[in-house]
Amino acid sequence: MSAWTIAAALGLGLGAGLLSGIFGVGGGILFVPTLVLLGLGQVEASATSLLAIVPTAAVGTMRQRSYGNLRVRPALVVGVVSIAGAELGIQIATRIDEALLRRLFGVLLLAVAAQLALQVVRDRGR
Repeated sequence: MSAWTIAAALGLGLGAGLLSGIFGVGGGILFVPTLVLLGLGQVEASATSLLAIVPTAAVGTMRQRSYGNLRVRPALVVGVVSIAGAELGIQIATRIDEALLRRLFGVLLLAVAAQLALQVVRDRGR
């Protein structure tokens, strides 16, 4: 690994952790595009993001629990069910063309951005 790649990875980790803590965004929205820019393929970036989010989620969960914001039962239900969804998603991602996967990820990012923009517009109307 080059010094630039290491510095970029450190910046990515710090930035993603900071934004995850502030906004509660999923690490994949931040990690995947940056990892692709660092030279990973779409599937590799997604897989790397899945592992990288584990410590971020663990620390965030512990801190939010200390503030009384964690609802354990719904979180466990969502977490357990998401295991099956992740397995299904992995099976699909490894079977489709990487260029198509990248386009689909772009569509997801646009949909998330549109949903957030609509929410801002609705909130201003109140």
